[in-house]
Amino acid sequence: MVGTALRSKAVDPAAAHRAHRSVNWMSSYLRRAVLVDGACALIAGLAAFEIRFGDHGHPGAYILFSCGLPVLWWAAMAIAGGYDSRIIGLGSDEFRRVLNAAVSLTAGLAIFSYAARLEIARGYMVIALPSVAVLDLFARFLLRKRLHRQRKAGLCTQRVVAVGHAPAVADLVAVLGADGYHGLSVVGACLAGGTMLREIAGVPVHGGLGSVPDAVRDFGADTVAVLACPEMNAIRLRELAWQLEAGGTDVYVAPALLDVAGPRTTIRPVAGLPLLHVDHPELTGTKRAVKAGFDKVVAGLGLLLLSPLFLLIAARIKFHDGGPVFFRQVRVGKDGRRFRVFKFRTMVVGAERLKTKLADSNEAAGALFKMRRDPRVTRPGAWLRRWSLDELPQLINVVIGDMSLVGPRPALPVEVARYHDHMRRRLVVKPGITGLWQVNGRSDLSWADAVRLDLRYVENWSLALDLQVLWKTGSAVFHGDGAY
Repeated sequence: MVGTALRSKAVDPAAAHRAHRSVNWMSSYLRRAVLVDGACALIAGLAAFEIRFGDHGHPGAYILFSCGLPVLWWAAMAIAGGYDSRIIGLGSDEFRRVLNAAVSLTAGLAIFSYAARLEIARGYMVIALPSVAVLDLFARFLLRKRLHRQRKAGLCTQRVVAVGHAPAVADLVAVLGADGYHGLSVVGACLAGGTMLREIAGVPVHGGLGSVPDAVRDFGADTVAVLACPEMNAIRLRELAWQLEAGGTDVYVAPALLDVAGPRTTIRPVAGLPLLHVDHPELTGTKRAVKAGFDKVVAGLGLLLLSPLFLLIAARIKFHDGGPVFFRQVRVGKDGRRFRVFKFRTMVVGAERLKTKLADSNEAAGALFKMRRDPRVTRPGAWLRRWSLDELPQLINVVIGDMSLVGPRPALPVEVARYHDHMRRRLVVKPGITGLWQVNGRSDLSWADAVRLDLRYVENWSLALDLQVLWKTGSAVFHGDGAY
């Protein structure tokens, strides 16, 4: 990614106003972040002082230190990059920098106190520094959620001109349109390859690769996204950066591997060339063993804690129609191995036999069968599906080892039989109770989007991603989006 800027020879006043507004919201967000950081540090310092010294007098030095802690925290956050505008709205990067600041400040104070032979009360430090980190993480989380709400309302966004071939531009428009909280809105396109299109995916086309500066001016854009295309070689990209060098427009260069996340990619300069090194996904080894252990421990605890709820659900299903409580179905797991998945029964007995009669009513594409108002779903089943409670027995599959807490959606054999070669990549890991498909639309997703998200998970797995998906699953279930 290259950060550059633009100032055209003839600047449209409306475009200049939009660019100024973009700078304003970023500055406003960073000012709020600074105020929040300072408030969290002051609260943590005063709380630590009161807890440690509340009943033992009031040492003046610690009062001064508590009042000065915000200054130290601001300095630590600045050094850690906590006020970099490029991380605005990116939770994982922002939170990581808060934690880095906390670790750095703790280490710095420890070294300084040792070198200066200062006797600092360890109880005070143990309370103050972890507290400021926890408070600031929570405060930054609230700031980010507020920003996401504003972005969904069309505010605090960056106006993007997409540059590349028509299919790639259309994909970018679709992805950014589906995830509005990222704050990137495609307002125009410049297409490679010589095209007569005037519009692509609802976005107006300004012209070819040579019209990018004019498109930025005419659309009032503050960002240019250059997608992978052979016509935009190193020389043309460098010339474009020079053309956009004076006025504040960011330039993003998207590699061909769009679904490979940051932890697997590293920019390595070799002989003056910025080469993108892509690590292989860690599908075996210690981290996978840690994931398996984490899955089984959490699933076992979940079964134990949720056993009263299991009994209530089982009783409601049984009393409704007298049929079996559980629904067991063959699914395809890791390396193509088949297993039986456990779910609470949400349909009438013999629902699979009735599916052929409803084939013309299928609302899903690809190999999936979905109906928003499926007549086979029972009254208790509709309630269970609304809150995803029918999925809970899959904790048994996790304990057995057939599934994971987070992973690709467990596929039916008929679906796997229709997989193309690249789709079989989903089978190199265990399927999950939840996954990226669960927190990005559930049943509202198209077949292509579901496969794309599953492949993205396989390529970018990490324990941190699993925890993030588990956290977001709660929100997805609560709002009930795509639950039917």
